[in-house]
Amino acid sequence: MNKYAERIYNGIIKENPSTVMILGMCPTLATTTTLINGVGMGLSTTVVLVLANVVISLLRKVIPDEVRIPAFIVVIASLVTVVDFLMQGYFPALSQSLGVYIPLIVVNCIILGRAEAYASKHSVGLSFFDGLGMGIGFTLALMILGGIRELFGSGTLAGVQVMPSAYTPISIFVLQPGAFFVLGCLIAIMTKIMNRKKKTKAVEAATVCPSSGCTGCASSSHCGRRIFEETAKAGLKDQVKKTETMTNGGEQA
Repeated sequence: MNKYAERIYNGIIKENPSTVMILGMCPTLATTTTLINGVGMGLSTTVVLVLANVVISLLRKVIPDEVRIPAFIVVIASLVTVVDFLMQGYFPALSQSLGVYIPLIVVNCIILGRAEAYASKHSVGLSFFDGLGMGIGFTLALMILGGIRELFGSGTLAGVQVMPSAYTPISIFVLQPGAFFVLGCLIAIMTKIMNRKKKTKAVEAATVCPSSGCTGCASSSHCGRRIFEETAKAGLKDQVKKTETMTNGGEQA
């Protein structure tokens, strides 16, 4: 996997802002009452995230370290203002539905966090793909969260009736407790998947042993052969120490 594809993968799976890093919880929980709201919020954040990463990466050698955070906020606020005006002009219904949460993208910790942790230290290309990966991961999480809440809470999906007419909507799903419940389930599922992948990699690493032996192996301490050899060496050292102690004691006697 090349470094650009890795940034996309990390943003969607390994470092997903909502289900792994638990960032941006305010819009995640408040705006995902419907699938459309989740998509709109996710795409708006993605546009700001990508553009902010690119601009900050371009200016990373110009902005002094002492004022980097205020400079980042100015860049992000300018981009959010443009996105907010465009949404008001072209998507007035969605803009009205999302309300104040579009302007509040300015203080979204995902955008400021990626600007500080990544864009200010890496090239424009890597920063672009980092923002794109994080934005896609955030959008997918909001889409799933909004889709599940709308489906069970209203019986619709993207405004289209999906559940049969006999279905009684579970209203708690479109309320705040429903948001926490669904998000908790998504985080649990993602954690389970990540733990399973870690175990699989550990098993694969333990079964692959280079011809040069442990000296040429980059595996961690979970390797069975390495554990055996290190244990044998430690036991041999203890035996040597005991022999030396007995020998010295016999000589002194």
